[in-house]
Amino acid sequence: MGRNQLQPGEGPGGADGFGPDADDTGCSILHVDMDAFFASVEVHRRPELRGRPVVVGGVAGRGVVSSASYEARQFGVHSAMPTARARRLCPAAIFLPPDFAAYRAASDAVMRIFAQTTPLVEPLSLDEAFLDVSGARRLLGSPAQVARQIRARVVDELGLTCSVGVAPTKFVAKLASSRAKPDGLLVVPADRVVAYLHRLPVGALWGVGERTEQALRRLGVTTVADIAHSRPETLVTALGPAVGSHLYELSWGRDPRAVTPHTPEKSVGAETTFETDIADPEKIRRVLLELAGRCATRARRAGVTGRTVSIKVRFADFRTITRSRTLPDPTDVAREMFETGWSLFDALGTREQVRLIGLRLEGLQDEAAPRQLVLGEREHGWRDAERAVDAATERFGAAAVRPASLLSPGQRAADARYRDESPS
Repeated sequence: MGRNQLQPGEGPGGADGFGPDADDTGCSILHVDMDAFFASVEVHRRPELRGRPVVVGGVAGRGVVSSASYEARQFGVHSAMPTARARRLCPAAIFLPPDFAAYRAASDAVMRIFAQTTPLVEPLSLDEAFLDVSGARRLLGSPAQVARQIRARVVDELGLTCSVGVAPTKFVAKLASSRAKPDGLLVVPADRVVAYLHRLPVGALWGVGERTEQALRRLGVTTVADIAHSRPETLVTALGPAVGSHLYELSWGRDPRAVTPHTPEKSVGAETTFETDIADPEKIRRVLLELAGRCATRARRAGVTGRTVSIKVRFADFRTITRSRTLPDPTDVAREMFETGWSLFDALGTREQVRLIGLRLEGLQDEAAPRQLVLGEREHGWRDAERAVDAATERFGAAAVRPASLLSPGQRAADARYRDESPS
């Protein structure tokens, strides 16, 4: 069992009402969060790395860290940190390229454990989910007992660890799991929620980013207790009606949101940060085509289509702009996404150096939704061709089939020679 990151004065048995053995009556919500997920999967695959600082991502010069083991975190390395800084902070770290297929497989195994515990599972990402275990009490025991069973299964079956927060609401359960890390369990009793919240800094609340925190500090508000004891109209004036009211409600532990299983994705996207800034339109076209292919594959795997294509462009001076266009009909076809994305980029009329470019498909809906047929449309077209590519990729690997424009001139020439020499 790992440590629980409890506040000073809290014993492991919940000396002041919080802890793994605290009263879980009325606490039917669990937030389960895998510990340093990508890094932990890599260490499980390579036991010789256990105990060493491991960083996933950030292999390329301008990459960013996707995940860091707790040994690496002791040096200040964390996710989303630029590679160069991570290497300066921890020169001895082992840097590994991400293997998303392995992480997806591990995530699927984790989510199966959750689904075998309760049908009310709301995944938030590959490595975390909310669970409502109110219906599991008779079969599996109290919420804290269920949390212990989940943690034990994840270790025994997958060789990974997770941290679990147990509380009466989603918001407090998520706070509790973060305080339990790594490899811990924390229960916040229903009658102790306000006491638990009020000693936390304002930054602990959902919706408090850097700018909101600065605005609150100008009001002299630094803790959740300060928010709770502020006049709601003061918060609304300073932060706007939506944020002000939201934070006031959270400060008193009021969060009516239920666990919603199978929340659909709102968008699918991909982006690339270049090793060096580029302004060559041909290179940008090639990258956009690759990004469109990745987005389309994700959409088809998820069984969705989308009507809005958007691009994100970050220039060398870090200025970032987005542009979007809504299509007449929903699509999951890479060619349509690429053509729309390229027209959006071309319309910028810029030849500035580009640092990052991204493409996203939004306004998602079930692919089975009715689709308006286009007059003169071929019975079989790009959609069928790309589904054939999906099937080939599934069988032979991602390198088996690529758009011709993603091949180098030498590769295209070799491919043409192969086709010329192949028997008809």
